[in-house]
Amino acid sequence: MNNWQKRLGALDVSRLMGMRRGIEKESLRATPDGRLAMTPHPAGLGSALTHPHVTTDFSESQLELITGVEPTADDALRELTEIHQAVYRCLGDELMWASSMPCVLPDDGEIPLGQYGSANIGRAKTVYRMGLGHRYGRRMQTISGIHYNWSLPGVDSDDYFALIRNFRRHSFLLLLLFGASPALCGSFVRGREHGLQDLLDAQGQPRGSLYLPHATSLRMGRLGYKSDAQSSLAVSYNSLEGYAASLNEALSRPYAPYQTLGIQDANGRYQQLSTTLLQIENEFYGTIRPKRVIRSGERPLHALRERGVQYVEVRCMDLDPFEPVGINAATMRFIDIFLLHCLVSDSPPDTPAEIAALARNQLLTASSGREPGLKLERGSETVELVSWAQELLSDFAPIAARLDDTLGGSQYAEALAMGRARLAAPASLPSARVLQSMVDEHGASHIDFVRHASIQAREHLLALPATPVLLARFDRFAQASRAEQARLEASDTLPFEAFRLQYLAPSQLQA
Repeated sequence: MNNWQKRLGALDVSRLMGMRRGIEKESLRATPDGRLAMTPHPAGLGSALTHPHVTTDFSESQLELITGVEPTADDALRELTEIHQAVYRCLGDELMWASSMPCVLPDDGEIPLGQYGSANIGRAKTVYRMGLGHRYGRRMQTISGIHYNWSLPGVDSDDYFALIRNFRRHSFLLLLLFGASPALCGSFVRGREHGLQDLLDAQGQPRGSLYLPHATSLRMGRLGYKSDAQSSLAVSYNSLEGYAASLNEALSRPYAPYQTLGIQDANGRYQQLSTTLLQIENEFYGTIRPKRVIRSGERPLHALRERGVQYVEVRCMDLDPFEPVGINAATMRFIDIFLLHCLVSDSPPDTPAEIAALARNQLLTASSGREPGLKLERGSETVELVSWAQELLSDFAPIAARLDDTLGGSQYAEALAMGRARLAAPASLPSARVLQSMVDEHGASHIDFVRHASIQAREHLLALPATPVLLARFDRFAQASRAEQARLEASDTLPFEAFRLQYLAPSQLQA
């Protein structure tokens, strides 16, 4: 028996029963013809600053739906579905865009930033987004995805960092099996070098859509959340202390181009929160993050340093346009298996050379993951992606069996079987299905394909029974969130600049 199998066997029933997950799902609001909705956050959804389940991400037009912490995948899916049901009743004729890659976008500067009211914390959120726009461009920030928050009882910070190292080694498998963004609308890269190809319709004509033939997730590739500035960060995941020190430096070290931009323009308008390499912790991009629930006004890095890692946030999952809410329960169960394997497997320390190799593996899988014979770097060797994936899926079998034995049923075995079936039939991978559907049913138009998927999802969700109790609960959430925002705005005593300096003080990052 391998070491990891022994560690799996040592996980008692109460710990496996205590596994928890939650979903954060981003989605652009789009007009019926597939353009970015330029309307404010719908009033019926309450305050984006304080609502517990419905907020916005980068843009005022980018919804973020947040479930609670749930004991099963079915519970998480049920809650996410209920949030969608309530939200859609406040959107009028607008759609929740069903793809990670955006709808038709206006010029970069016209993409509206999230607005959170006049309280200092709300103003800071908008200024932070202004800074992101200056640093990376607003179009890049309109990419949407699924974040999967996961925890297991009895796991300490060292264990979570061991999990994270293995996750980064093996996340190519999630991009391959669940990546669903092989194409995009040309408006996303207008005026940029992109290296993509025109997708041609049956008559051999371009329809404004760009793609790569074997791509799995352009969202996770060079056109997605990548940053030349952040490439200078050598963040190690060997310990909480090392990780925190790396982020601390990035949050404290001025970066020359951002110093040139400055905090305010000549008219006193805020351009960014700070001139450091990262304005705040959330600016650091990654496929997975160590997380902890923070207290009011607390910095995330302080919370991690003081109280340790509480859960991990998986950030590499595309929206699935074939699912009404962007993900299904079988996918969640597969992620559970994947994360448990990362936790119980041997996890040697990472090195700068390995970190660089993993970045190359991610980009290669994102752009060419379905290419026959594609090889990735593993240590000093190269190995075929498919062979490595088969090894992992074989190792997952005892984990799926253990979960089913503990929780009852065969749903984890079925989730693993889904992964195996996709690997064995590349045409069944979501990224391949997206391209096939675009060509066969939508004239090679990314916008027409996603618009159709979005309309289908809307009709499905509005057709589901929404009880008066459910709708009344979300009405109470909306009212309470507006009242809480008003309370925050009335209770502010500091000028915004004093608040900004206090929040960003280096002492706030320490334990």
